[in-house]
Amino acid sequence: MSKLGKIARRTFLFGSVAIAGGVAFGVCKYKAPVKNPLLNDLADGEAGLTPYVKIDANGITLITPRADSGQGAYHVQAAMIAEELDVELDQVRIDPGMPDKAYYNTALGADGAPFAPTDDSFGANSTRVVMDALMKFLGMQVTGGSTTVPDGYDKLRIAGAVARETLKAAASQKSGVPVADLKTANGAVQLPDGTAIAYTELAAIAATLDPVKDVTLRDPSQWRLMGKPTQRVDIVAKSTGTLPYGIDFNMDNMVHASVRTNPRRGGEMLSYDASGAEGMRGVQQVLPITGGIAVIADNTWRAIQAVNAIDVEWGAAPYPAEMDGHWQALSDSFNDDQLDSRQKDEGDVVAALDSGEIIEAEYRAPYLAHAPLEPITAVVHVQDDRVDVWTGTQIPRFLQTNVSDITGMDYDKVFVHVLMMGGSFGHRLEARVVKEAAEIAMAVKGTPVKLTYSREEDMTHNDTRQIAMARGRGTVKNGQVEAYDLGIAMPSVIASQMGRQGLSIPGPDTQIVAGAWEQPLSIPNYRVTGYRAPELGPISSWRSVGASTNGFFHDVFLDELIVAAGADPMEERMRLCWHDPSRKTLETVAEMSKWGSELGPNKGRGVSFCMSFGVAVAEVIEVTNTDAGIRIDNVWVAAEVGKVVDPVNFENMVQGGVIWALGHAMNSEITYSDGMVEQSNYHAFEGMRMYQTPNIMVAGLENGEHIRGMGEPMVPPAAAALSNAIFAATGQRIREMPMNKFIDFV
Repeated sequence: MSKLGKIARRTFLFGSVAIAGGVAFGVCKYKAPVKNPLLNDLADGEAGLTPYVKIDANGITLITPRADSGQGAYHVQAAMIAEELDVELDQVRIDPGMPDKAYYNTALGADGAPFAPTDDSFGANSTRVVMDALMKFLGMQVTGGSTTVPDGYDKLRIAGAVARETLKAAASQKSGVPVADLKTANGAVQLPDGTAIAYTELAAIAATLDPVKDVTLRDPSQWRLMGKPTQRVDIVAKSTGTLPYGIDFNMDNMVHASVRTNPRRGGEMLSYDASGAEGMRGVQQVLPITGGIAVIADNTWRAIQAVNAIDVEWGAAPYPAEMDGHWQALSDSFNDDQLDSRQKDEGDVVAALDSGEIIEAEYRAPYLAHAPLEPITAVVHVQDDRVDVWTGTQIPRFLQTNVSDITGMDYDKVFVHVLMMGGSFGHRLEARVVKEAAEIAMAVKGTPVKLTYSREEDMTHNDTRQIAMARGRGTVKNGQVEAYDLGIAMPSVIASQMGRQGLSIPGPDTQIVAGAWEQPLSIPNYRVTGYRAPELGPISSWRSVGASTNGFFHDVFLDELIVAAGADPMEERMRLCWHDPSRKTLETVAEMSKWGSELGPNKGRGVSFCMSFGVAVAEVIEVTNTDAGIRIDNVWVAAEVGKVVDPVNFENMVQGGVIWALGHAMNSEITYSDGMVEQSNYHAFEGMRMYQTPNIMVAGLENGEHIRGMGEPMVPPAAAALSNAIFAATGQRIREMPMNKFIDFV
């Protein structure tokens, strides 16, 4: 059976709970009720009131199934549950829970629908429902796509409300007081006479009751936690160095492993000589694995030293050995045979280009590594009757399938324990470290194996961000943009990433044009075309995926046309933008940055706009052209997310995302030579330095109808705003990243 089938045959429709007023929990169109996974192994006196709330005599546990890689996912999920449950965050335990189909991501499917986020037509919304049904059938418990808040906004609040009302029913049974006369606060049900019955005292009774399904969610004006500045639940532990991460996980009798696989990704291991490693101190075993070699030792350092001492002959790469071949493959992809999608085609672009002076430009964006700070690691323990996996991951149910395939253990006997991650940026959407750890663990069955990558192994074997190229042609007329034609060529991220899971996804890859085609601009003649380049180096979802390159391509070319028209870059974007919430981001960032005010000598401001993941983001960057190079002084960001659920974390995420985006745009690339990645560690893959970090001012807007996430959307416009600001300050137009190839930064 295929891996997709293994997931699908164990998934069922996610049920619904009615809310007062007729709104549904999840999607009420899917009638079958969800099986609460917490009911599988409850102890006496424990109540699993919903899949997200478990209470016993000793405390309250909130299940937060979206993975936390430092973005505050556990905190915001817990806050949404706690808001309706009437508990404070210091009264609860937070647990990511075991993987289960019940925790499928209700927001993930919408991005795969071929409709712009601004399209609320019947057809668009119906297709989104179908996509959500697919996610449900597949039990897609995935963290990604800036979906943690959109996924949980209704679902988790309802879970808290259902648990609250069920506890009130238990209190009514215990006290004889009608439910209508009961209130809740601070983790207790309050009786009219002032008596408070702690939730923990009601767990045993609540466990015998059917959950109360008719609940009313509180108006935002009544919120205690959501929308208010709160301190993240993990901040003290992080500040004191006591928060455990995946790298910290240890077990008794555990052995340590490290690996080397072909640096020409996808190539074979032709031969190896381990004689130099086998006698090294602490080495217990050397064994071949898929694509390479592993060493088991008594600690990680010795395993890394030994595996690097093995003499290996590697086969050739299945992609061009040098970067010229990669760029040539993209350049050759701009043809009708490789046309993947044309979701934006308005007016008559061909006629408009024929009738005016054509402005043309080509843009490039390199491969980039994810490079999370925490080393990549996983612990796998294979026993006769079960397999346990401990790791940081965004795809726990896929890991169950992968490990089941490798070990032959039934899927339901593979237990994935999700650990805190010290960064991801999309890296933890991959399964390689767990698959290799499972292979090694099979060789020492009964003994836990901790596999840790050296930094060099991870950096040179990373499934990178896509390489991409764009070509723009356009015309201007009467001081305005008249025609805009953008073609984008890149390999398919989805085909590469899902191919490693043994899945083939039919149809166009929307990521090839994401962050470009869906822009809400009224250009008279407007076309965006995606061309699917052949598979090159292995690629994966990197923070903001296709939009990470396309936001740069689309907006810098738009800026070039606006400048050619002689128009003001801000005013022309506002004029072109037909979507009111999006236009307000431009208006807000113009006010924040005092756009149009006088600048000092050698200074320049650049503006950019990009809608990605349904979030409209406008950014202004101000730079100074010094004798030593470009200094980034100030960044202003306005983003439309529908509702700012956690204002402190929102600001932190935007500021961090801007630094992430600008550092990579300035300095970073992954290149191949002789089929191997040339950058082996951070010294050759440099981000933004602290002294280069600008002032970053943030505004979160709440004018949209839909709740959106903010983990990724601030990334796509940042590089464009920087390029546009450099042009304003110097007259030099930079069309390729990293920009330090063409200009110095200070």
